[in-house]
Amino acid sequence: MGPTVRQAQALSEMLRDHCSLYNGALQERRDAYRHVSKTTVRYGMQSAQLKGIRAFAPERQGRWSFSSQRATLRRLDKAMQAFFRRVKSGEAPGYPRFRGVTWFDKVDFPKDGDGCRWDSAPHDPVTRVRFQGVGQVRVNRHRAVAGRVKTVSVKREGRKWFVVLSAEQDQPEPLPATGSVVGIDLGIANFLADSNGGFVSNPRHGRRAAQKLQAAQRALSRFPRRKAKGRTASHQRAVEKVAQFHGKVRRRRLDHAHKTALGLVRAHDFIAHEAFRIRSMGKAPAPKPGPGRPGAFLSNGGCRQGRAQHVDRRCRLGVFLTILHARAESAGREVIAVDPRNTSRTCPACGHMAKENRPTQEKFHCVACGHNAHADTVGATNVLRAGLVRRNANPA
Repeated sequence: MGPTVRQAQALSEMLRDHCSLYNGALQERRDAYRHVSKTTVRYGMQSAQLKGIRAFAPERQGRWSFSSQRATLRRLDKAMQAFFRRVKSGEAPGYPRFRGVTWFDKVDFPKDGDGCRWDSAPHDPVTRVRFQGVGQVRVNRHRAVAGRVKTVSVKREGRKWFVVLSAEQDQPEPLPATGSVVGIDLGIANFLADSNGGFVSNPRHGRRAAQKLQAAQRALSRFPRRKAKGRTASHQRAVEKVAQFHGKVRRRRLDHAHKTALGLVRAHDFIAHEAFRIRSMGKAPAPKPGPGRPGAFLSNGGCRQGRAQHVDRRCRLGVFLTILHARAESAGREVIAVDPRNTSRTCPACGHMAKENRPTQEKFHCVACGHNAHADTVGATNVLRAGLVRRNANPA
């Protein structure tokens, strides 16, 4: 978006007031549960209070769309439901946090025309979107919107503003069949390897930007920790500089994931990949008590830096697989996840499985028949075979 100075100020105030509403609703839930009665506050109860809240503060909460405020309360309700679901399943619960003004960067409008209007000036050659309490904001549209707009969201990233749309479309036409099937093995040295012997290199966007990012973080570390309202202009610019580098790396990774997934979907009718347990990746290894040494533990090969790298890889794999499944569904392709255990240790030529078959990260040498290949290619080949077996066992 290209808001004016006054419109950008109004958008910031809208985010601030929605953040205040979110935090107030969360505090109400905490206080009610801490009471002797252990009262549970639900979304319907808090939504019914909006009319009184808007009347009490017409210059703040009363300025904005009622539907967008309900969406903010629904956002908190989903976070609470996810918290209780994790508690019941025995996972690390992670209670919803209070949001700082700089952490609350998105407001949702559940319906186009209710508090917002996409393309509010259709006869104007410049696309505009209207928000209640802000006005008509100019939009730098990078492509045409296909379908009927259902929801509109406004998002802030640094000093930039974005409009995020969801549109209802007709069922897209599937891509023409190619007759090709492929298995992929997601690796570390290479982003992925396929069963045909091809590789997609790991772009390592974070490593390329590391030097500039370190310089920006060193400049930021010279300032004392302050909240946004207590920062000087130089401090705020240093904060935005670090955020700018992180955002650039994130967008580059996302672009690479989209292009890689699109290439696979266009070239193959069937794609098999490893079924990763994304949540378990990056967890700290279990401690090993030292024999005969009370209170001491053996080295388990885990370190904070290694876990951080695994967490980063986990996020990238999860994003890529989500994009791959979404693009395959819209193109009429089939994607199947298979059990990854021993896929890179089993010989595709004779079927012998042994740990010694993979002496190094990249090399595969079967101790039974002498078959040599790249370990990731072997893994992708076995993934494809397991995927075809699963597909034939459960035909659509």
